[in-house]
Amino acid sequence: MLEGGTQRQAGLDMRALRFALVLCLLLAVAVGVYVFAAGPPAIDPITPPAAASFDPAVVKRGAILAAIGDCDTCHTAPGGRAFAGAVAIPTPFGTIFSTNITPDAATGIGAWSEAAFQRAMRKGVRRDGAYLYPAFPYDHFTQVSDDDNRALYAFLMTRAPVHATVPANTLSFPFNHRTVMAGWNLLFLSPGPSNVYATMDAGTARGLYLVEGLGHCGACHTPRNFLGAEKFGDALAGAEVEGWTAYALDASSPAAVPWTAAALYRYLRDGFEEHHGVARGPMAEVVANLRAAPEEDVRAIATYIAGQSTKAGAQKQASQQVAVQARRGEAVAAASADSQANRASVGSSDGGEGAVIYAAACAGCHEGPRAMPYGGIDLALSSAITGPNADNLVTIVIDGLPAVAGIRSPIMPAFGNVIDDGQVAGLAKYLRGRFTDKGSWSDIEKSVRDARGSGRAVTVSSTRMDQR
Repeated sequence: MLEGGTQRQAGLDMRALRFALVLCLLLAVAVGVYVFAAGPPAIDPITPPAAASFDPAVVKRGAILAAIGDCDTCHTAPGGRAFAGAVAIPTPFGTIFSTNITPDAATGIGAWSEAAFQRAMRKGVRRDGAYLYPAFPYDHFTQVSDDDNRALYAFLMTRAPVHATVPANTLSFPFNHRTVMAGWNLLFLSPGPSNVYATMDAGTARGLYLVEGLGHCGACHTPRNFLGAEKFGDALAGAEVEGWTAYALDASSPAAVPWTAAALYRYLRDGFEEHHGVARGPMAEVVANLRAAPEEDVRAIATYIAGQSTKAGAQKQASQQVAVQARRGEAVAAASADSQANRASVGSSDGGEGAVIYAAACAGCHEGPRAMPYGGIDLALSSAITGPNADNLVTIVIDGLPAVAGIRSPIMPAFGNVIDDGQVAGLAKYLRGRFTDKGSWSDIEKSVRDARGSGRAVTVSSTRMDQR
């Protein structure tokens, strides 16, 4: 009897939640319609200014800011022209295609004045008065200063104009009506820039400005609510983005060794770090762009983010560092004894087929004497294995880590064509059990199915800097 009552109560609670969600959505639509009735006006078009009319020093600074903002990643389609848009961005509400931000007057932003550009960055409104979707993270870009917006505008308006119309968005009702964004902005947009920076020391203020503003780290690393807004109070607590897990950067980080500012700097600068692993997926693009950023800006980002995870504690860090050194010493000793056969026999008796695959295909690099980038990370330190799900791990196993021409970075072969789905899942289960003290993942098989042919792997072009 009690069980039946509990089920009925759960059903009532679920219906109440659905009613509340629908009510909130209808309210957002109503507010959107109301605001749109007296909504943003169009800003008159201009004739695209000549590239020579912009100060070269301002354009150069804009190029650096565009790199920190990762602009080309979202606005340059694979095989497409730089900044011409048409990148498909999947959302829970449908697919949004990024806009053409070259200075083409008809299909890009060539007819936009600087004031129109500033408004788009600050309020999420296009030149013609239509609302933008927050897939363009104006809820972060609103913090960008007028001077930095001016430099970004100068940089974009001096790119090669590309006449290219992007595909239409495919969004479900009511999100296919941009007027809804007026209500979304009312609920979730806090127009900037903030005056909080004036209360901080210069280094902290710069880090906060870059992380929360132009760098928009929270756009990937903060979980979102049912309307697609970042959850209040959960900044940098981790999220799922386009099939990848963007790990938590706060005190709940799954990193076996807590991040320090120095380790984060090396990771952001080089794309890998001995005690944490390799930048992969969309993060590989972020690191590629940060190579154009000044050292002091990268250090400011690293210092600020490391400060968000200080609750992890110095004691955990010290004990983990000792464990790291011990494991590395054991690995060197094993390799010097040429114990590959030993590892295979041990693996085959502990963990089934996953252990055999690990011994044959993985241990040679991950337990060898060579440090990164020429050897593999100690897998007890990899967030792909200590993390909350198997998504990143199975994608790396299937697609590998491709080499990037001209850049010193770790590589790993793709195993997707030589082991089947069951073997990938078996390997993932074995790695989770052997290298962590955490519980097993649920539904690894689904992670494998989703990773197959998903296009998650990101190959970073070594010519990226040539687009600027």
